[in-house]
Amino acid sequence: MADKKVEDEILELEQKLEELKNISKGKNVNIESIKEIQEKIDSLKKDAYKNLTAWDKVVLARSPKRPTSLDFIDLIFDDFIEFHGDRYSKDDKATIAGIGTIGDKNFTIVAQQKGRNTKENIERNFGMPNPESYRKGLRLMKQAEKFKRPIITFIDTKGAYPGIEAEEKGQGEAIARSMLEMCRLKVPIIVVVIGEGSSGGALAISVGDKILMLENSIYSILSPEGYASILWKDGSKVKEATEEMKLTAKDLYDFKIVDKIIKEPLGGAEFDVEKVAKSIKSEILKNVKELEKLDTDTLLENRYQKFRNIGEYIRE
Repeated sequence: MADKKVEDEILELEQKLEELKNISKGKNVNIESIKEIQEKIDSLKKDAYKNLTAWDKVVLARSPKRPTSLDFIDLIFDDFIEFHGDRYSKDDKATIAGIGTIGDKNFTIVAQQKGRNTKENIERNFGMPNPESYRKGLRLMKQAEKFKRPIITFIDTKGAYPGIEAEEKGQGEAIARSMLEMCRLKVPIIVVVIGEGSSGGALAISVGDKILMLENSIYSILSPEGYASILWKDGSKVKEATEEMKLTAKDLYDFKIVDKIIKEPLGGAEFDVEKVAKSIKSEILKNVKELEKLDTDTLLENRYQKFRNIGEYIRE
């Protein structure tokens, strides 16, 4: 993982490169200088990010610079109309739900959304959904089934909100209900883990026919901090916990828990959001096309078997 000095050097070079590119428009600027700076940036990134540990991946997944669900929705879908409210209580902004289009095809989108700064994070409850989030998402997913729209979910949460009010409103029931209903929805479901995917908060909208993960995202039963506190009664052992948990995209692909790893640029998705969004879009269209060829009974049976047999167990 790049230290602060290297990150600052990369940032400085990128700013210089951008300035040169702007100056070069319509003017005679030494193209070799631009090429030389780009090669230097690529070399620094390659050295800094070539041997990332599991904890490094956690840091990248949690980075405030990392693209959010809204960033990807804006780039992947031609149009997006957001729907609000769960028709029981209120609208929870930790989850975005609505209808998006790619060409002439409609999709229902349910996505967990973090903020970019303190103000946005407070508004979005730091991306930790309340029961209203899951009920809103499920309302839109049932609507998708009625109108035969494929469902796309974007996962990026530390977990469901653990507050007293959330528990009083039925947090556990809302999560369980969402999972149960997703098991039997009669339309294709594509799950995309774009950042953190922790605990039941993520699993609640992760019951899909295909699970895709960005290369530097994580997907786990709980946070590394929680794992360390439970296993060793010592939250300071978070890095050791991260290695034990096998939460990286590669680990989960090897265990056959996720179906596809989507590559990221060196240093993370934020270095070329458009390229990553294009890859996600391509995977969505390809997988939906394949899933729509299946009759309903086969689609549901395959989904059931996927989760009935998910993962591989290692016996020592």
